[in-house]
Amino acid sequence: MGDYTAEHAAKGIDTPLPELECWPNQFQNYRITMTVPEFTSVCPLTGLPDFGTVTVRYTPREKCIELKSFKMYILAYRNLGIFYENAINRILRDIVAACDPLECEVRGDFTPRGGISSVIEATFKAGV
Repeated sequence: MGDYTAEHAAKGIDTPLPELECWPNQFQNYRITMTVPEFTSVCPLTGLPDFGTVTVRYTPREKCIELKSFKMYILAYRNLGIFYENAINRILRDIVAACDPLECEVRGDFTPRGGISSVIEATFKAGV
C-alpha cells in the first residue's frame, strides 16, 4: 500500500453519476428523511469496500427528490473510489444542486475498520 496523494483525496468527487430527478413540491414546512442502510463505496487507495448507513434529511422548497433516481444515484457509489468523508459531502452537494432545499443534512455512519468507526455529517442551510 502506497502513500495517499492529492489524486486519491480528490478521486470520485466529480465522477459523473446518475441524475437526481425531482418533482414539484405541493406543501411547506415538513421534512423528508431517506435512509440507505446498505451504502457501499470503495477506498480510492486500497480498493477495499466501505460499508455504512447514509441518512438524508431535508426540508424541501419547490422540489422533492424522486426516490427511484435517488436509488440509482446511490447505487452508483458501489464501485466508486471515494473517501467516505467526500462521499457524504458530495451527496449533500448533489442534493442541494438538484432540489435547492431550505436545509439538508447528510449523515454517514460507517462500519468499523480496524476497531474505529466514523460518523460523517454535512449540513446545508439556505441563505447561510
